[in-house]
Amino acid sequence: MKFYIYNLGCKVNSYESNIMKENLEKNGFIEGSEDNSDIYIINTCTVTNTSDNKSLKIIRRVLRNHPNSITVACGCMTQVNSVTLKELDVKVIIGNRGKSKIVDYINEYIKSKKQIIDITDFKNNEFEDMCLNNFDKTRSFVKIEDGCENFCSYCIIPYARGKVRSKDPELVIEEVNNLIKNGHKEVVLTGIHTGHYGADINYDFAHLLKRLVKIKGLERLRISSIEITEIIEDVLDVLKNNSNLVSHLHIPLQSGSNTILKLMNRKYDKQYFIDKIEKLRSIRKDISITTDVIVGFPSETDELFNETIDTIKKIGFSKIHVFPFSLRKNTKAESIPNHVDDVTKKKRVKELVNLSLELENNYMNKFIGKNVLLLPEVYKEGYLIGHTDNYLKVRVKGSHELLNKIIEVKILNNNYPYLDGEIIK
Repeated sequence: MKFYIYNLGCKVNSYESNIMKENLEKNGFIEGSEDNSDIYIINTCTVTNTSDNKSLKIIRRVLRNHPNSITVACGCMTQVNSVTLKELDVKVIIGNRGKSKIVDYINEYIKSKKQIIDITDFKNNEFEDMCLNNFDKTRSFVKIEDGCENFCSYCIIPYARGKVRSKDPELVIEEVNNLIKNGHKEVVLTGIHTGHYGADINYDFAHLLKRLVKIKGLERLRISSIEITEIIEDVLDVLKNNSNLVSHLHIPLQSGSNTILKLMNRKYDKQYFIDKIEKLRSIRKDISITTDVIVGFPSETDELFNETIDTIKKIGFSKIHVFPFSLRKNTKAESIPNHVDDVTKKKRVKELVNLSLELENNYMNKFIGKNVLLLPEVYKEGYLIGHTDNYLKVRVKGSHELLNKIIEVKILNNNYPYLDGEIIK
């Protein structure tokens, strides 16, 4: 039987979709196409209303276009909204636990022909062990943690993913070693609240980093995202003393206004954030710091939005991922007064996107004329395309034989979104 997986949302979902793909193929299923498969798996996202709508749109399209197929819905949206999917007659509905047992669910449905609904309560659950042997890419994700207990006032994810649950450190080490043996040069540590790894198993994130950077053959270790409060001295020490921990960190700011940060239930103020970034740059001068910012949060006035703009300029991010505030039911933000209208939100999003483009180009221009180390990931029309350790996207003319090999490149010019370069012989 042929299967097709729609993956929506974050890097954790991407990792889990690849786990499902690998398990299905091990058990004799064949990856098909979007137009011709017997099984359709939709790994959903619920981080915003738009995410919900996109997930539902795909599910409805599959049910309409492939009425005789086995439809499977899993992930964050199903965890918090299984009732809608039950009414749509999705054949298999599971939440955020059980993706590693996807083969069992499908075989059970094939045998019984009865709708399966299995939504697990996370209260007393441990980490669901998953181990990926090959990600089919130069860069591979390793999921080390699940769940979040921050309860930011705008966020539904703690309800969709549950409490913090960490993978056994020995299993993390084993998985990374296996990926390296399969030819991967770069590993990305990912989770819902990655920097909170170990809180439930008497371990800590910094200690895991110290062990991973010593693994032979690991050229690059990347953290998918980390909170500013989790960049503690031990983490800074690993960054200072290990060049294979890359010069790029994605650190969500969410707002540059103390008033809004407090309403969001974030765990820092803007000065704390600024001071920590300055410390990071004292260790790695040209480190790339990217971020997330939510605009149009309830009670965000023009004055408070302008405060965010000033904070962003002071920090000097290399890129900003901009999100208009999306109201999620049953979150604390629902009861915060003075909601911002959509027209104002769109205007603020546009302003921040333009600022991000300016900051991104400023950062890219710093590297013109400099030599960088490039890990080519794609070969297209005579060009090698990949990323530097600080996540600059670089394009050079070269042979496909250089794919997945770190090469030295001189940057010639900024041809956004690429930096064009030439290989140093």
